[in-house]
Amino acid sequence: MDRRSFLAAAALPALLAADWPRFRGPNGFGAVEAPTWPLNVPLTKNVVWKTPIPGTGHGSPIAVDGKIFLQASGEDGGERRLLRVEAASGRIEWSVSRPGKSAHAHKKNSLASSTPAADAERVTVIVWDGADVWVVGYDHGGKQLWEHKLGGYVSQHGVGMSPVVHDGLVYVNYDQDGAAELVALDAKSGKPVWVKKHKAFRACYSSPLIRNAGGRVEVVNASTAGVTAYDAANGTILRDWVWKFDGMALRTVGSPMVTEQYLIAISGDGGGSRSMVVLTHDETPKIVWEKKRDVPYVPGPVLFGEHLYWLTDNGIATCAELATGRIVWSERAFNKAVSASPILLGDQVLAIAEDGKAIVFTATKAGYTVTSETAFPDAVFATPAAADGRVYLRTTTTLYGLGR
Repeated sequence: MDRRSFLAAAALPALLAADWPRFRGPNGFGAVEAPTWPLNVPLTKNVVWKTPIPGTGHGSPIAVDGKIFLQASGEDGGERRLLRVEAASGRIEWSVSRPGKSAHAHKKNSLASSTPAADAERVTVIVWDGADVWVVGYDHGGKQLWEHKLGGYVSQHGVGMSPVVHDGLVYVNYDQDGAAELVALDAKSGKPVWVKKHKAFRACYSSPLIRNAGGRVEVVNASTAGVTAYDAANGTILRDWVWKFDGMALRTVGSPMVTEQYLIAISGDGGGSRSMVVLTHDETPKIVWEKKRDVPYVPGPVLFGEHLYWLTDNGIATCAELATGRIVWSERAFNKAVSASPILLGDQVLAIAEDGKAIVFTATKAGYTVTSETAFPDAVFATPAAADGRVYLRTTTTLYGLGR
């Protein structure tokens, strides 16, 4: 089965759309058609523009209707910003701000690590003001439409979850130490539509996904508690799989993925424990396979044909059979840590380490083949976005537009 037919069979909404409207693109798959510019040269040769981004933030950019949206905090933590950048030129068109204050966050986190989500009318963001978490809706011109206060947040690492927008609803995995729930808000008003609590462990940051199942739309959420599928309209639990760990319960940071047959979820912790599972969509989900070593915790995988490709947090690139988990090849790609998820451009995987080194390698079971290497001058924690034939890469100081 070729890539296009395989992805079509997955029944994902707008998978190959021109826009990149949420974290990791359409439905979190991290994949678009191949761009028309050469990927087999250093990416710095494809810089169309680069724009310094005021403030700090590790949240990823999104791209909708020729506009890029991303979040940042003031250098002193005194405000939170949403910026709109013109995709054609890199010009910052506007910036809106809300009050904030400094607060503790993990060294790989920031005060603005969430990624916006957008539809044709609105942009929805999660804002942590240092004390409370807010979900805020704006129109594309930067006018605030509504705000909804979720409440406080207790975590060793700070806030980092991102919203998902689908068919008039905003979904938020509001998961922290000691309390966890999946929240659905009305995208027009911000009013709660439904809230479903689940067992809480340690804070999780993964984003939900949408699954079309025989005409029924499901929102699927992964957390330490397991993987749960809800009726997207009313929150009715349709399936629930409980994650069982050998030792301490693990966090979900990397977001899940779905195909017609399987669901892929990852978890881990800073101590090195890991679990990647592939599950069936049965009424009682079954584990197809599980790996507890040499799999990622933070960066999510990508799928090409019938193989998964991932980068571990310590820089190992791997190809595995989706149906069996058999490792086809595994090679060291980086000597530094990886936080950004790779993205798939046609049959090419773009991966970036925290030190700014970027590589492109071919998604093939034939072996690990690097087609280009690039060194960006600043650290990278944000996952790139790809839309309309371009890639938008955020470093800790700069947003790059890469293309022809």
